[in-house]
Amino acid sequence: MFARLSIPTPFQVGPVNAYLSGRTLVDPGPGSEEAWAALLDELETRGLGPTDVEQVLVTHPHPDHFGLASRLRDHGARVVASPETARIIADFDGRLDYEQSFFADFFERHGMARTTAETVTDLPESFLSVAPSVETDVKLADGDTVAVGETRLTAERVTGHAPGETIFTYETDAEGDTHAVADERASALVGDHVLAEITPNPLLQPPTEEGGERPRVLPAFNRSLERLRDREFDRFLPGHRAEIENPSQRIDEVLAAHEDRTANVREIVAEEGPTTAVEVMDGLFDDLPATEYFPAMSEAVGHLDVLAERDEVEAREQGGVVVWEVTA
Repeated sequence: MFARLSIPTPFQVGPVNAYLSGRTLVDPGPGSEEAWAALLDELETRGLGPTDVEQVLVTHPHPDHFGLASRLRDHGARVVASPETARIIADFDGRLDYEQSFFADFFERHGMARTTAETVTDLPESFLSVAPSVETDVKLADGDTVAVGETRLTAERVTGHAPGETIFTYETDAEGDTHAVADERASALVGDHVLAEITPNPLLQPPTEEGGERPRVLPAFNRSLERLRDREFDRFLPGHRAEIENPSQRIDEVLAAHEDRTANVREIVAEEGPTTAVEVMDGLFDDLPATEYFPAMSEAVGHLDVLAERDEVEAREQGGVVVWEVTA
């Protein structure tokens, strides 16, 4: 039903998968000239131009997934996303300002030098050039449906990789003929929630509202993955790399990788005594460049959150810095 279009990105993850079905495009790619040229080439090979795209579905508000939505909207397409994603992509500059302010303080409280924390949180400003803000025309709540040709996709909220994450589920027959009844296959466009060759990083998120509680992203991600695994989908179309033909098996692999890392983090805290998240990060990764500190801190804090939820570690303040210890 969906054709996969490979769109280049300036990010380490490599190309993003955009998906085209009829006049619907899912996750069009970053807002760069290189990505726009690649998308136009992909459309042209199918006898289409940018004005032929009628709707753009966005799975989550990361620049490599929504960046070109603005140009396509200028050419007449409607943009479809979850309400939370819509808020972020409508003012991506403002969202980045909020995240920078929150995480500069957060990283300092968790053991990072202030100057380093400011450097780390300033790095994403380079994303702004490929993430032009865009208004959303249709906001889909959890369980809402959207028509793609004669097929209806169901928008389902998931948690873990990004705020406002949505997957789109649908059914086809084994050959992709959505008119057939027999031998139906349960499929889903999953963005970066599950990837074939990469363990998705549950990136830290600030509170939804300023002054609120920080989301515990990795525990929520694990629960989200477990729910998807138990539904036994037949196929996932991910945001990067290859199609996933055995989703439950791949989810088990991701959950096992998460569990191994959680065990590693517990060992670090048990061996070191009162331990900051930065010390956990240093124990997990050697000689990281500053460009990798944010995802690395996301892992360190995420696994500490998992252990805290299990009552295996607890946090306390020591000299104005948060430290973690194993529980007795």
